[in-house]
Amino acid sequence: MPAGPIFNFKSNIMQYEASTPDDYISQLPEERQAPMQKLREILKANLPEGFEGTMSYGMIGYVVPHERYPAGYHVDPKLPLPFINIASQKNYIALYHSGIYTDKNLLDWFTSEYPKHSPTKLDMGKSCVRLKKPDQIPFDLIGELAKKMTVSDWITTYEKSLKR
Repeated sequence: MPAGPIFNFKSNIMQYEASTPDDYISQLPEERQAPMQKLREILKANLPEGFEGTMSYGMIGYVVPHERYPAGYHVDPKLPLPFINIASQKNYIALYHSGIYTDKNLLDWFTSEYPKHSPTKLDMGKSCVRLKKPDQIPFDLIGELAKKMTVSDWITTYEKSLKR
């Protein structure tokens, strides 16, 4: 049976059987491939040094590798510490940014900047930015967002959030 998306009704998430980011993008519907590739390129070009691109939770992810943060992710210490993920969901492209979830100043900056960069209304959960119109993704804003937190900043913020 060919690889392809599986819709998980319990979590309402599209899941792809991909072992690499390139494999993931190749499985997407044609109209999603270019915006996802561009998001990936924007993140790779703008994330501070030290984050590593990989597959994470069935999505394209940028993580803090164990070499830099041996404790790993508290939910499963065998996994590296996640930071940003991008995914093609059933009705939108998702950008999951853990820093927005844990840093109110970053969240406030992003929500105030978003209307300046996109004609669409911001559709957001705790860490998920839902990008429903691929032709209106604010790539420049996402690039700026990616630059805002270094690996050290993220580790410090993450550890503070665990102590609450």
